[in-house]
Amino acid sequence: MYSVLVTGISGRMGQAVNAAVTGNDATCVGATHDQGQELYPAISSCDVIIDFSHHSFTPTLLAEAIKNKIPVVIGTTGHSDEERDLITAAAKEIPIVYASNYSVGVNTLFWLTKKAASILKESSDIEVVEMHHRHKIDAPSGTAKTLAEILCEETGLSYENDVAHGREGIVGARPHRQIGMHALRGGDVVGDHTVVFAADGERVELSHKASSRMTFANGSVRAALWLQGKEAGLYNMQDVLGFAEL
Repeated sequence: MYSVLVTGISGRMGQAVNAAVTGNDATCVGATHDQGQELYPAISSCDVIIDFSHHSFTPTLLAEAIKNKIPVVIGTTGHSDEERDLITAAAKEIPIVYASNYSVGVNTLFWLTKKAASILKESSDIEVVEMHHRHKIDAPSGTAKTLAEILCEETGLSYENDVAHGREGIVGARPHRQIGMHALRGGDVVGDHTVVFAADGERVELSHKASSRMTFANGSVRAALWLQGKEAGLYNMQDVLGFAEL
């Protein structure tokens, strides 16, 4: 059995990951961890870490993971540039899967978004809309940011300069070379994401709606199992699912 350390165990995703690991025939929960607890005793008894805690915990987690040569699946979002740099540096020492979303469906959406943008970028205005539950602390979501990054890469735009986060007041006509980003919050929505390609006379919409956190949890377990035997490096769910080869 592949022994998993589940961090952030008291959180919604921590509980979902715990259930997903327990329900998978190839994995078991070797230990759990939560804020305020010692990390080393938990790490020492496990083969891999799945982390859905808080981005501020990432530096501490990576330092211990490197020390113990244990691979990590990072599902936390909202990292600062400095924290992202730490993840990149840590991946030179241990294998890491770092993704904004572990749903197979969402990663299919990423792939379809790239393909659609390559076809529709000249004729369409592009908007990204996401909605999450009222308790989500970061906006836009990590998944929405990934969608915008994919769109920017495919269209030659810059996330920093060409992504408009909402609109207010007399903003004038919409520039064609712009990506709109809109974050909605309310209720218990697990996660909805839509990419809109709006052209004269027609509109294409690519959407994914999650109804259970288990889709993300099961995907993270799939990523953890995929890490077995992998060399040090920074991977994502596109790698895990083999989309990079399509």
